[in-house]
Amino acid sequence: MKRNLALVSYSSSDEENDSECVSKSAVTKKKKLPSLSSSLIVQTPKDDPALHQGRIRTTPHVDGQWASHVFVSIKVEKRSAMYNLVLDALKAAKNIEPALHDFSPFDGKRSDEYLDLHVSLSRPIFLWTHQRDDLKREIKSLAEKSNSFKISFTTFSVLTNDEETRTFLALDVGSGHHELKLLSDGLLPFIANLRQKEYYAEPHFHASIAWALLRATPTCSKVINEGPDSRVSLTVANLPSPVRNGSPSSTQVLPSTNDFEQILQLPASLTATLNEQYASRLSSKSWSAYDIRDLCVKIGKDVFSWRLQG
Repeated sequence: MKRNLALVSYSSSDEENDSECVSKSAVTKKKKLPSLSSSLIVQTPKDDPALHQGRIRTTPHVDGQWASHVFVSIKVEKRSAMYNLVLDALKAAKNIEPALHDFSPFDGKRSDEYLDLHVSLSRPIFLWTHQRDDLKREIKSLAEKSNSFKISFTTFSVLTNDEETRTFLALDVGSGHHELKLLSDGLLPFIANLRQKEYYAEPHFHASIAWALLRATPTCSKVINEGPDSRVSLTVANLPSPVRNGSPSSTQVLPSTNDFEQILQLPASLTATLNEQYASRLSSKSWSAYDIRDLCVKIGKDVFSWRLQG
C-alpha cells in the first residue's frame, strides 16, 4: 500500500514581506497631480454674437482650422471728397432704413486717417494649419506675376449673401474690374486643389459700406459666406416677428437677443435715392481713382500683403 503524505504549506519570508507591502500601499493616500498653468490651457472661442455683428456660429470651433479670404484694400483719406461722400450717403441710407449698420463708425469723431474699403477676390477659404503657408506662397506668387492698377466706383447697390441671411449696401467697382477678375481667376487652381468653392463665375466686385441682418427662414440653419466681412461660418437665430412702427420702408423686423434687428429686405427706394443724389459725383471723370498696389490675405486674425509689380 502507498502511504498518503499530507502536504503542508509554509509561508516564506518573501511572501510575508510582499503581503505587508500590499497592505501598506492600500492605506497610503494618493497624491493629487498639480493643476496646469492657465497659460498652457487652450481656450475654446466663446460664441458671443455681439462680437460678430449679431451672428451665431453654426458649427463648433475646430482646432487647427483657419478661416481666410483674399482681397484688395482701398484706403480713402479721411479729409478726401470720397470720404465725405460715403459719410453723407450712409446718413441718408440710415434715414431710409435705420436697421443698417456701418462697417466702420462714421460719427465725425474718429481720429483714423483713412477709411479702409475691401474688395473680395475669393469666398471664405478654410485652411488647416499646415496649409496656411501654402496659401501665402500662392498669394505671393500671384502678386509677383500681376501689375498694379487703378480702381474706381460707379454706383450704389444692394447685395445679399447666398444664404439670404445678410444684406449689404455696397459701392460698385467701375474701372479695375478686368484686373480684379484676373487676380480672382489666378486663385482658381489653388482653391480647386483644396476642393472648396471658387469665386463667382461672373463676379460683382464691390466694397461693402453697411450691412443689415435678414430674417432667417424658420427651422433652417443659414451659413454665412461673405468674404472679408466674414470671420466664421455663422447663422442668425429665428425669433418672433413684430412690425416696426413708423419705418419708412415698412419692413418687418425681429428683435434680437443681441440688439441687432432683422429685416425682410432693404427698401427698393434706398439705392434709387442714393444713386440719384451721389452717383454722378461718384462716377465723374474728375473723381479720384485709387491705386491698387497690394494683394492681401487674411488668415484668422492676421493680415498679410504682397506688393504688385509696377
